[in-house]
Amino acid sequence: MSTEPRINDRIRVPEVRLVGPSGEQVGIVPLAKALELAQEYDLDLVEVAATARPPVCKLMDYGKFKYESAMKAREARKNQAHTVIKEMKLRPKIDPHDYDTKKGHVVRFLKQGDKVKITIMFRGREQSRPELGFRLLQRLAEDVQELGFVESAAKQDGRNMIMVLGPHKKKTEAMAEARAIADARKAERLGRGPAAEQADDEVETVEETEAAEQPAETAEVEQPAETAQDA
Repeated sequence: MSTEPRINDRIRVPEVRLVGPSGEQVGIVPLAKALELAQEYDLDLVEVAATARPPVCKLMDYGKFKYESAMKAREARKNQAHTVIKEMKLRPKIDPHDYDTKKGHVVRFLKQGDKVKITIMFRGREQSRPELGFRLLQRLAEDVQELGFVESAAKQDGRNMIMVLGPHKKKTEAMAEARAIADARKAERLGRGPAAEQADDEVETVEETEAAEQPAETAEVEQPAETAQDA
């Protein structure tokens, strides 16, 4: 069944409770009179409350109304915060450089307002040394404590050890900050002229290229998983 309201000649009732284009109450009028007023105002007669007795109809520009409603729905979806869990996998004997790289990804995830699942993968004889993984998880939690907290303490899960970090900052706050930064950069770029804008575009291109070369991320829960493996 269509969810679209009935408009103009599709309205099949003898009389309606009419609301004017500015929201004023006109009162109960015959349908023919309501359609006549709609033609005079060059507007549509739209049934806004079909279950009322008599139905409530309003004079409006229905095309404009649909467009504005679609824009509002689009903006609501844009601002919607999805629950996402990122994942980072480490080995218990990870070298310092790789650890710093992995920690950088965790920092970025937490700044974005996402949770992070840290997985320590044990292989071979490493399984007899779970304390190595535990100490590594403790170290990582301490290194990022300004941005996140331990939401789920480290626990053994078969050959792996898992810990979940939660962000101090809510997802909606992180999204709002990111948009504010983007708007500030755009405003600054427009104020500095075309030459500066071109230079910024070149920097962004370099940053995007570097980002494409970074290890893949893992998103679980509401998004398909992508795993950032150890080198």
